[in-house]
Amino acid sequence: MKSKFYEFLTWAETNGWTISSKTDRDLNLDLDVRIRYNTIPDQYLELLRVVKQCISSSEQTWFLCEDEYNHSADTAFRWNEFELLCLEAAVGDDQWSSEIKTWWDHYLPIVISVHGGYSFYAIDLFNEIGSIVRGEEPEFEEVTKVADHIDDFLQRIMSNSIVLE
Repeated sequence: MKSKFYEFLTWAETNGWTISSKTDRDLNLDLDVRIRYNTIPDQYLELLRVVKQCISSSEQTWFLCEDEYNHSADTAFRWNEFELLCLEAAVGDDQWSSEIKTWWDHYLPIVISVHGGYSFYAIDLFNEIGSIVRGEEPEFEEVTKVADHIDDFLQRIMSNSIVLE
């Protein structure tokens, strides 16, 4: 059985998203990412093997793909941009910085949005493993669960119960 993301890719293209496929199916994630997030769900790894780029029609929301995680994408935002913003706010406070790093160790960002403010979707790798959460500025670490797993997340996007602009 194919993952929901194939259906999602068709839906996304039909709805004006820019979708680029990878030419090969190899996945070579940055070593730091693989070490830090060693329990990435297979469904998301499959998407990373197939999709090079997945950007909403407004170009204000995008899925993070292999190039973003490997720091080779031509974007103004890094895959861990919001963690870095939080760490910048915590400069000089070692305990707070440690808490921020630990929190982000448990959540792998998979979607970034700048539509109406900064927000993200991430895979929970610690509490409800595999579920998808949403966080937004100014308190990125205060997240809300939006889906039980990646396939549920994609289905909710396609049914417009989660709207990505």
